[in-house]
Amino acid sequence: MRAARFYDRGDIRVDEINEPIVKAGQVGIDVAWCGICGTDLHEFLDGPIFCPSAEHPNPITGEVPPVTLGHEMSGVVNFIGEGVSGLKVGDHVVVEPYIVPEGTDTSETGHYNLSEGSNFIGLGGNGGGLAEKISVDERWVHKIPDNLPLDEAALIEPLSVGYHAVERANLSEKSTVLVVGAGPIGLLTAAVAKAQGHTVIISEPSGLRRKKAQEAQVADYFFNPIVKMTFKLKFMKLMKKEWTQPLNVPLSNRDLTLV
Repeated sequence: MRAARFYDRGDIRVDEINEPIVKAGQVGIDVAWCGICGTDLHEFLDGPIFCPSAEHPNPITGEVPPVTLGHEMSGVVNFIGEGVSGLKVGDHVVVEPYIVPEGTDTSETGHYNLSEGSNFIGLGGNGGGLAEKISVDERWVHKIPDNLPLDEAALIEPLSVGYHAVERANLSEKSTVLVVGAGPIGLLTAAVAKAQGHTVIISEPSGLRRKKAQEAQVADYFFNPIVKMTFKLKFMKLMKKEWTQPLNVPLSNRDLTLV
């Protein structure tokens, strides 16, 4: 099968490799769609970062380059390993792409995302979504409705980042939310906040990204933070108050003060 693999900074190749073996407790997946994350671009331009190097294998997977890239993936189950009970062949699925140390509490309250040394499928090893097939432990495979388009389903991984941010912010009902940056994660964070009924403000210096954000209708107000005076005047009008005191915008457990 074909796979896009990271060898080193500036060196990603499409190779012919063997199909993965589906072990006990794993699920075989035909990959339908896989997003290219900003992290993948950083690996190409500045890596290895999350990817291992020849001198420094991944401490959990033991892998060295080349490693298959891709961690924002959707697909269809093609094989069920021994002991798997919650999925069946033909299920539409997405992958929660974690690599965590053995013995990590992976329950919903386990904070496994903060486990020391953790990494990601498609960066630290264990295959990746930029391949035709992948085998993944059942724990990290999530069934989705058959009527959810698989191209849209590939966005569930970055969407979960935005959802997590909004949940961590512990917003009161109908809050005002400032999203700084309208890249893919910013747009999805704004979309989650908007869907929950909050007023959403996007600050983005790129005219193209502001335009895309407006077309996506994920926010109520859009600003170019580089144009400082215009930014202040628009905020004055929005907040219906004189700009005599710094505007304090709560961001999770931090405050952002605009002066």
